[in-house]
Order: sequence, then structure tokens, then C-alpha cells
Amino acid sequence: MLPIEGGVALNAAVESSQPESRNYAERKRNVLIIDDDLRLCSLIAQFLTSHNFTTHAVHDGRAGVVRALGGNYDLILLDVMLPFQDGFEVLQEIRSRSRIPVIMLTARAEQEDKVAGLNSGADDYLPKPFGPQELLARIRAVLRRTEGSPDSGIFQIGDICLNTRARTVQRGTEELELTTFEFDILTILMRLAGRVVSRDEIAALLYNRESTPFERSIDVHVSHLRKKLERDGRVRIRTVRGSGYVFVVPGEQS
Repeated sequence: MLPIEGGVALNAAVESSQPESRNYAERKRNVLIIDDDLRLCSLIAQFLTSHNFTTHAVHDGRAGVVRALGGNYDLILLDVMLPFQDGFEVLQEIRSRSRIPVIMLTARAEQEDKVAGLNSGADDYLPKPFGPQELLARIRAVLRRTEGSPDSGIFQIGDICLNTRARTVQRGTEELELTTFEFDILTILMRLAGRVVSRDEIAALLYNRESTPFERSIDVHVSHLRKKLERDGRVRIRTVRGSGYVFVVPGEQS
């Protein structure tokens, strides 16, 4: 076994791996890696890229939740030991709003941790160190089990219903006309409803970069979005000064 924590061994595995044959997949799967080990993330990304995956990485629990719920991923590799929020807390937040497949990665191989992860909704649990081929096999197995499982892509909060597949938004029985950016911002806020989402987090998800102090485009889009959502006078999106925006969950408006 080539341990994926051993940089030399994994580098050798990456360099010697052949391009994906395409027998397994006609399209690239999009994988999010949530792990604070930057070198490990880089090595996993190199290996998976050679096997027809696209990867993105974040390095703390809070950012992991935002990216997982705000992005469009086929699978998440989630470490247990993370800054700000540990992997179990991250998993609980993800599972409260999404059935995206999650494989937990951890150096903590105790049986209780594995049981806790699986009971919290993980689809698999892989102790470190592990071989890259084992990781690939686990990913493929989880995707085979979960792809095609029912996931409507519908988010209903109060009288607002958003359908990510049809890219439609309704307020009650009225269908709202949103621009592409307005729809994408609303999707992020509704996936993370009740949680403050910063401009930097929105910019990272929309543009794959941080916002700048002089960039007002996000504020403008949110302003237009508010006008369309709140014509009946009810607050749906609240600004938290100096922090960002939160989609208001009924009963949590204080």
C-alpha cells in the first residue's frame, strides 16, 4: 500500500498513474476536500485529477460547510480534525440540508469515531494512512451507491421555493424572474439559511476569488434580489453589518 500521507510514495503514484480510461465515467465528478493539511490536499488533488475528477479544497470547518452547501459537488472528502468546527459538526450541518455523499478521513481510527461518523450520516470512513488506489476505490463505490438516488434539488423555506434543477423560484404561487447571479446568490443563502454568509464566501462560490473592498456587485445583486422577494413587505434576507447576509428562517427573525 502506498500511504497517502507519505508524500514521496503518493508523488510516485501520481506520476506513474495513467489517464482515466473513461470506462467508469463519461463526465468529470466534482470532489470537495475539507482538510487542514495543505500538502495532503494537494497530493489527493493531483492523484484524483489524473483519474477524471475535478477537485477543490478548503481548510477549516466553517469554510467547509459554506463551500459544501453553496457549491455543486458530487462527493466530499471530510477530515475529522479541523479548525473552528470538527468534522462531525461539519457533517451534521451538511446533512441537515443535503444528501451529498461524504467520506470521512481521519487519523483517529477508534471504533467509536467510525461509528459516530457513520451514525452522523457519512457514507464511508477511511482511516489514515491509506493508499491512493484504496481512496479511489472507495470514492467510486460510494458514487455507484449514491448516484441516481432521489435528490429533488428543491429548497422550501417559508413560502419561498427554489428548484436548483429547473432554476426556478416561487413565492407562494407566483414565479419570480431572477437573473443568473440573483438565482445563484439566493441558492447559496437558502442552502445556508439561518447562517450569516459573508461577501467573501459568496464571492468565492460565485467567482472563485475573494471580494474586494471596492466591489459592490454582490451588494447590488442582493438589493435587486430583495426587491423581488420582499414585495409583500416580509423580510427574507437580512444584512448583518460588517459580516454579510442571512436568509431568514421563519421563527428566527430576531
